[in-house]
Amino acid sequence: MRRWKRFHTTVREWKMAAKALISQDHPVLAHVIPIRRCNLSCAYCNEYDDFSDPVPTEVMFRRLDRLAELGTSILTISGGEPLMHPELEKLIVHTRRRGMLAGLITNGYLLSRKRVRALNNAGLEHLQISIDNVKPDEISFKSLKVLDKKLRHLAELADFKVNINSVLGAGVKNPEDALMIGRRAVELGFTCTVGIIHDGNGVLKPLGEREKKIFFELKNLGKKGYPRINQYFQENLVKGKQNNWRCRAGARYLYICEDGLVHYCSQQRGYPGVPLTEYTREDIRREYLTKKPCAPYCTISCVHHASIADFWRAPQELKAFAPQPGKRAVTPSSKPVPMEDLLQLE
Repeated sequence: MRRWKRFHTTVREWKMAAKALISQDHPVLAHVIPIRRCNLSCAYCNEYDDFSDPVPTEVMFRRLDRLAELGTSILTISGGEPLMHPELEKLIVHTRRRGMLAGLITNGYLLSRKRVRALNNAGLEHLQISIDNVKPDEISFKSLKVLDKKLRHLAELADFKVNINSVLGAGVKNPEDALMIGRRAVELGFTCTVGIIHDGNGVLKPLGEREKKIFFELKNLGKKGYPRINQYFQENLVKGKQNNWRCRAGARYLYICEDGLVHYCSQQRGYPGVPLTEYTREDIRREYLTKKPCAPYCTISCVHHASIADFWRAPQELKAFAPQPGKRAVTPSSKPVPMEDLLQLE
């Protein structure tokens, strides 16, 4: 039964990929935040707080409905820590009812055997856990030592696909940890990926020779060990090279913050800053054709994945979105993104 459910998910993924190739005016992936609060306080993270209330379930239902109306294929729930939302499973059920593929990104701390079964029953299709080190330190508490028991629960019980993401780059004390994490993920039957750490604006921090070696070892773990879809994208970043690609953030990829605003991504919050309730296909078409100046050294792979179907079509000739007079873009982040860093100005 578990194999059948995962096969069914794979079939749905292929159908959504075909839809992306046929149609250009719908989001492939939307990333929604039902709660900004997190149970951890990792030093590098700028996507959490320790006080926010969860977004009311009925409000989240309306946002999910709007995303479905826009034709969104894949819905990923994140945070903060989404497992802290008291009715997370209801959000997953609603996502599936509206025909969207349901994914979840979590730090894994709140997973239990009971919670894994609840996620199964809700119809979750994908789960990702980011593990930053083997043992917790002052930078990150997301460690393999703490989470290995949770991973074993998932290996035994999960009907959904599981991916374990590790990191390389600036601020990572022991890059060999990423290799240990990847090997453990494959051993348990999961896929694994590795993220290249970006700065506060989502821009590349090049890898050193030691990190490069580990990156390529991770890539060679095998077909279960590393998705090949973004192979050249990441390899260029590892070598400090630009990627010549067309970022479709705001069109193929939408980031919906807890305030219900649409942003380019988690690291460029504030633009376009339009409420999801007011977001239309006209907005999607505009952002589809808008060139993002941060794209060449961007490390945010989910935006890259959502844009893959459109790399070779529809050249981007518009400048990055600037808010209309009297409609200033709102950024919920504690550190607003400087306009001059994002916009292509005259």
